[in-house]
Amino acid sequence: MSPLIRFSLEGKLLALALSVALAAVVSTALLTLLLGSLWLGAVAAFAVSLPLAWLGARRFAAPIARLIRALGNGVANLRDGDFSIGIASARHDELGDLVDTYNALVGVLREERRGIHQRELLLDTVIQRAPIATVLTAPGDVVIYSNLAARHLLYQGRKLEGARFAAVLDAAPRALRDVGKRHGDGLLTTVVDGERQTWHYSHRQFTLNARPHELYMIRQLTRELGRQEAAIWKKVIRVIGHEINNSLAPIVSLAHSGRQIVREKGDIPDFAAGRVAKSGMSPFPLEAIFSTIEERSAYLRSFIDGYARFAKLPQPRIEAVDWRSFVDSLGRTLPFRLRGALPEAPAHFDPAQMQQVLINLLKNAHESGSPADGVELEIATQAAGASLRVLDRGHGMSGPVLDNALLPFYSTKQTGTGLGLPLCREIVEAHGGRLQLANRREGGVAVTLWLPVGSDAQPE
Repeated sequence: MSPLIRFSLEGKLLALALSVALAAVVSTALLTLLLGSLWLGAVAAFAVSLPLAWLGARRFAAPIARLIRALGNGVANLRDGDFSIGIASARHDELGDLVDTYNALVGVLREERRGIHQRELLLDTVIQRAPIATVLTAPGDVVIYSNLAARHLLYQGRKLEGARFAAVLDAAPRALRDVGKRHGDGLLTTVVDGERQTWHYSHRQFTLNARPHELYMIRQLTRELGRQEAAIWKKVIRVIGHEINNSLAPIVSLAHSGRQIVREKGDIPDFAAGRVAKSGMSPFPLEAIFSTIEERSAYLRSFIDGYARFAKLPQPRIEAVDWRSFVDSLGRTLPFRLRGALPEAPAHFDPAQMQQVLINLLKNAHESGSPADGVELEIATQAAGASLRVLDRGHGMSGPVLDNALLPFYSTKQTGTGLGLPLCREIVEAHGGRLQLANRREGGVAVTLWLPVGSDAQPE
């Protein structure tokens, strides 16, 4: 608030000068009267007025000097990035206006600094939680920033800041070691923990604070590509199922009607013994022919329904599951040996879908040529989730079979549909987990399911 009476700095200086002059004139007049000489009175007045003038000037200049020093210290603080210190002053002149302007500037800079800091915290939180591995290097190939995804992918969860990026890549999976030599964008494939994974990398160079920097970004595309592939197959299955079912419906209906007519009127000799005989075929009764048509049509419909179940997999309904009850229910369906003790803490997943997965895997284990006592189920929990392993002592898988076993419609069985394992993977990934296949050293296959804590289901 502006004061009612305002004194400018020039006015104060003028008032001081007039006061000194008036004091000098008065003291000269008085001393002249006392000493009886103008010259002696002037000298004596000068001698008396000079200390008084010095004291007045010092009293006038001291607050100004203190204020100037405070402003100098404040500017130094601003230069050092400290916007927390203001200057208190009750002056009502130009210097007071300067202090008010300085305090307003500090307030603006403080608010801007707070806003920038909050935005930096928000941006850092987003980058740290992003699934894209991000690394920023300064001249000399020294890492100055990285996020959690980069640490886990490239350096086993350790801090990257301060390390040379080339040394970090030496400890990374083999396929990722050439990222530092590549520029632009591209795709690469690697095998991590026995699982084939696809990555997208981006390498950019830019200038920051007049110094060249390099930004590396690596993103895992395995799940996205797998979902796109599954989505394409789902569309194909829906189209095929729709068209074939449209054709099968009248066939089944006509076959059923034909059999009813035969039952009412008996076999038709001309057709059974004539036309069929001319074709060189055995003279089957007409009812048997229609029965065969209906049977094969019903089987084909059942076959198509099996494919449709893969395309219409519902979202998992996550609930708390007691391991003992779940394993006991599973054991009543297929035999297996339980390896190790069951976890005490309950699991969280869709019990119906997970039972479907394990029944499929246990059925494959029994059909692999493994002895019945060689089929085992092992369940273990960790801080990040639960691991379920289905083990057998069968013939194992060759390299090509192991690479393609999770692809839809791929099967080595004569009567297989090629949808069992892909359906298992789809269910596990819908729970936010992953499924891996690996041969065992002593023979057989180990199928590992990993489910995260809480099994965060992924949307379709």
